[in-house]
Amino acid sequence: MDDRAFKTLIDYLTRIPSVQTPISFGSDDEGDWWVKFSIDIHHDLAWHAVQELGCVVNYLSVNERLPSKFYPVSPAPYLNGGPTDYLSWVIENDDKDFKPDTLVKWLEGRLPQPVDDLSQWIEE
Repeated sequence: MDDRAFKTLIDYLTRIPSVQTPISFGSDDEGDWWVKFSIDIHHDLAWHAVQELGCVVNYLSVNERLPSKFYPVSPAPYLNGGPTDYLSWVIENDDKDFKPDTLVKWLEGRLPQPVDDLSQWIEE
């Protein structure tokens, strides 16, 4: 998959409160793709961002699941350090027909709008 296919998704993800750059990405010959990024866990909206992404990417509804997964990844904490520096998040897709820009459309339709307007995010 051409690197340009990820531009819209990366641009969108960087607008989500607490998502940090750089965002890495890749794909394989079968059309599977992934993006990996960090979230500032000390940001007031960090866990709201995790919850929103988890809802849309993993569990939109019982009957309408996307062919993607959102989950945390980390090297061994006892060898490296804590979540502030070593916890990352991955969105992974294994459906060659579901492209990164398609995921953006799903996110845009369900996350706060505009996504970078902090006042649109619910804080408890």
